[in-house]
Amino acid sequence: MNSVILYLITVLVWGSTWFAIEFQLGVVAPEVSIVYRYAAASLLLFGWCVLTRRSLAFSLRQHLWFALLGALLFGINYVLAYRAQIHITSALTAILFSTMLWLNIINARLFFGTRVGREVLAGAVLGIVGIVALFAPQIGELSFSDGTLIGSLLVIASALVASFGNIAAQAAQEAKLPIIQSNAWGMCYGAVITAAIALFQGHPFVFDFSAAYVVSLAYLTVFGSIIAFGAYLTLLGRIGAHRAGYAMVAFPVVALVLSVAFEGLKIDLPMLLGICCVLCGNLLVLAKGSSRRRTESGPPMARTARYPRWFPRALNRRRPAGCPRR
Repeated sequence: MNSVILYLITVLVWGSTWFAIEFQLGVVAPEVSIVYRYAAASLLLFGWCVLTRRSLAFSLRQHLWFALLGALLFGINYVLAYRAQIHITSALTAILFSTMLWLNIINARLFFGTRVGREVLAGAVLGIVGIVALFAPQIGELSFSDGTLIGSLLVIASALVASFGNIAAQAAQEAKLPIIQSNAWGMCYGAVITAAIALFQGHPFVFDFSAAYVVSLAYLTVFGSIIAFGAYLTLLGRIGAHRAGYAMVAFPVVALVLSVAFEGLKIDLPMLLGICCVLCGNLLVLAKGSSRRRTESGPPMARTARYPRWFPRALNRRRPAGCPRR
């Protein structure tokens, strides 16, 4: 599938999950809802692997990688982000979480030696400026209290954890681990890890049988988890975490557009300027990355990537020529 299409799927789906998450808060603790979401998503992916005869047998080292992906991408970062929402507004959360773009750029340099071009840096700057412009009214209404500080620190920690998850996912793809099976096992481990956190915190595993909760959970499971993460991680393997991370800047724009359409939000000049900045940043960041294609030797960065010494050797070895994928 074309990289531009993968990017649009990621942005449009994750931009719309903002509404679905609102219906998840209330009766069920956020950690428990995350468990339900990723447990269901992993079961569906396991079922798809069985139907399509994809192997689910992997080595212990590979399972350690799946557990790492589960903890970083599908567990801890979501717990931190959900908990941050208790203290701060979704607007401030969107602004602070967009720092993941810069964290991806820094981590890609540290872990893979990726040199970021001027167009990516310019696009990143435009994106952050656009996000700040979009939420300028909400920023002006903020009262800086202890709760705001706690929530802000939780979001930044969530973005950092998610960025490490992006780097781990890119490394796993360059080691030829299949995306569908990686997501199935990763979401399974993420659900288990989050369940342990929920039990430690004393949250009861209750369920809300209301139509709003069930439908939103189904949407987050199928679209927000299986489809969006499948598209995003495929894109990440093709163009790198430093470019794919721009989706974190773009999806709040989709959320605002949906608010205009369904919640009567009025468009003003700062909002228009913010949208323009984000769109221009998209063009700069994705202009070169969208034209790249995965080759037989792996993702474009695989030829020059330098792995840290602590990367498992089994994942660093290239697959011999002619060896079939799992």
